[in-house]
Amino acid sequence: MRVISYNTNGIRAAIKKGFIEWLATDPADIICIQETKATKGDVDVTAIEALGYETYWFSAQKKGYSGVAVFTRIKPDHVEYGSQIAQSDSEGRVIRVDFADITLVNAYFPSGTSGDERQTYKYKWLDEFHGYLNELRKSRPKLIITGDYNIAHMAIDIHDPKGNKNSSGFLPEEREWMSTFLNDGYVDSFRTLHPDTTGAYSWWSQRFPSVRLENKGWRIDYICITANLKEALTNARIFPDVKHSDHCPIYAELKL
Repeated sequence: MRVISYNTNGIRAAIKKGFIEWLATDPADIICIQETKATKGDVDVTAIEALGYETYWFSAQKKGYSGVAVFTRIKPDHVEYGSQIAQSDSEGRVIRVDFADITLVNAYFPSGTSGDERQTYKYKWLDEFHGYLNELRKSRPKLIITGDYNIAHMAIDIHDPKGNKNSSGFLPEEREWMSTFLNDGYVDSFRTLHPDTTGAYSWWSQRFPSVRLENKGWRIDYICITANLKEALTNARIFPDVKHSDHCPIYAELKL
């Protein structure tokens, strides 16, 4: 099972920048998109379907905001839209897809960069999502959790840890949540296979064009798995040269 997670920062904008052509190179069996900023009806999906992908979308109620989607060549047994938590679902943040005994959860975690109110909501969402996953694990113990987590976990995951110590996405409380989450039976696929790799980032600020050229980035996108899938993990990569967004795709492969 080859899985990609990719925050496209607007799927329609990404398509204009060559997203479909990249998809035609067969990068993965399952493509998990965050921040679609669109509904399925806003996109001509025939080109995506022509490549063998079925598409499942869960969009925000607010037009042009948030939203997640899964494009898959492996036919799912079940698709569930949302986590049944009201505000998260109104913002189109979670979609669940089951493949036999594997459950994939694709999530777009909130950002706290717009102010204190959203940062407070981010902490609430993190706790609610952790609870949702732990409840889901009772009946579906093999989980893959893809998404833009909007958290750089360790100093190795950010280009300037000292300068960003007070920045949303690298605050002590956020990093502590990530540690607690991983200590609760979840595995960061990239760090499992690349524990000491530096300069491995998945997002670069768009404020200054030189930031991406100089690789001044953050690793805030993850494919995490439950510990019972760790032995199945065979590959994990980041693709910084794929440029349809301010994020880049990340990849994990499991031999099931």
